[in-house]
Amino acid sequence: MHGAWPDLASDRDASGALLAAAREAAEAAAARAPDLDRDGAFPAEDVANLRRLRLLAAPLPAGLGGGGLAEPERAGVLLEVLRLVGYGSLALGRLYEGHVNALQLVLRYGDAAQRARLAADARAGHLFGVWNTEGPEGLALGGGPGALRLEGAKTFASGAGFVTRALVTARRAPGDPPLMLVVGLPEGERADLSAWRAHGMRASATGTVDFTGLPVSEADLLGGPDDYHAEPHFSGGAWRFAAVQLGGIEAVLDAWRGHLRRTGRGEDPHQLARLGEGAGAAETARLWVARAAERVAAGAEPPERTVAYVNLARLAVERAGLAVLERAERSVGLQGFLRDHPLERLSRDLATYLRQPAPDRALALAARHALAAPGLAGDLWADAP
Repeated sequence: MHGAWPDLASDRDASGALLAAAREAAEAAAARAPDLDRDGAFPAEDVANLRRLRLLAAPLPAGLGGGGLAEPERAGVLLEVLRLVGYGSLALGRLYEGHVNALQLVLRYGDAAQRARLAADARAGHLFGVWNTEGPEGLALGGGPGALRLEGAKTFASGAGFVTRALVTARRAPGDPPLMLVVGLPEGERADLSAWRAHGMRASATGTVDFTGLPVSEADLLGGPDDYHAEPHFSGGAWRFAAVQLGGIEAVLDAWRGHLRRTGRGEDPHQLARLGEGAGAAETARLWVARAAERVAAGAEPPERTVAYVNLARLAVERAGLAVLERAERSVGLQGFLRDHPLERLSRDLATYLRQPAPDRALALAARHALAAPGLAGDLWADAP
């Protein structure tokens, strides 16, 4: 079932099929996740399931054999798909969000030949990823036309050794704006997972990938200089990982609710108060992510305004996740720290995935926008007339 997304009669049918596929993938991932909670693990069966369910091709437009999941008008459906996959497994959600991000960049910046070629790879079941983090020396693009080679490595690359189509940034010379490339990688090569000894997200296969000596061609170059950082899509895309985090928050909330039901402690007024606060925090996260996704998809306002809102949204989701974790751990108590309790792994994975880059910078940028904006506070994020 690696082929094109099925031709469905209506947008409603297509959205329903996408959500049904995501639910099926999430249920299977949730059942397998406990056995993958170990160093060096990777959810290979779950990625194969994404392939079987055609979710790897789903971000492509219908004309390229996809389900249109990355189209702006389907932002709400994409949110739900990411949330559901994250609910089943945050490690799988992290990998799928990177896959979606890569395909969106290909569709936005690739020429017709690149879009067709890479869409065929997605339909064939290749897992894409976006790897930008690197050490001080960075990733360099050397050589001339017909003899281009990469030198250097990427770090904190999720899916290292398993992503077979990596979208990376590289510079021709120090100080140059970065260029994007989509590089084909054989599975199981060039990856080092030895440094990934994280508290949670152990099955995300996050590590270092060494590209030194890898030949590439001009056809692998995507877009122009520094297109990768173009706003609002660069910072605004944070709503996608926030949607995956939302799924993790809801999984923790459900493990907590299940514990209270099993133990018969749910009617204690203190437990009810904590659970009510947790439910409110989870819904707050959902509302922020939904509005952030809508704003990015609409593209109807200055990029800095969109970015400021998404920055607030990602921080609101982080706070909501921390609030749910704190209340769930207090409510369940020591049992929730035992390895055979469902809350234990879910809490570790969520606490780890909530640690996203530069939260203080994101907050400061949002605050600076709020400080400089004219009008009343109630108009800061009002829709344009």
